[in-house]
Amino acid sequence: MKKYVDGNLIDMTAEEISEREAFISNAKQKHIQRNIEVQAKEDAKVSGNQKLLDLGLSQAEATALTGYTPPVAE
Repeated sequence: MKKYVDGNLIDMTAEEISEREAFISNAKQKHIQRNIEVQAKEDAKVSGNQKLLDLGLSQAEATALTGYTPPVAE
């Protein structure tokens, strides 16, 4: 790998390469974890909405309580 230092392209040391690869791996793991958390939150909204509907509430009532509006199928 190479890097720019003072406008010059130079080779990275083995330590710098290792640090960079560790940084990239960590960033990928954080990205994956964030996606999992976002999906879990969305799944909870859908599940909670369905439970309210199963209790006999209308969609308008469930939306009024939670603010969640299910996506409209096209």
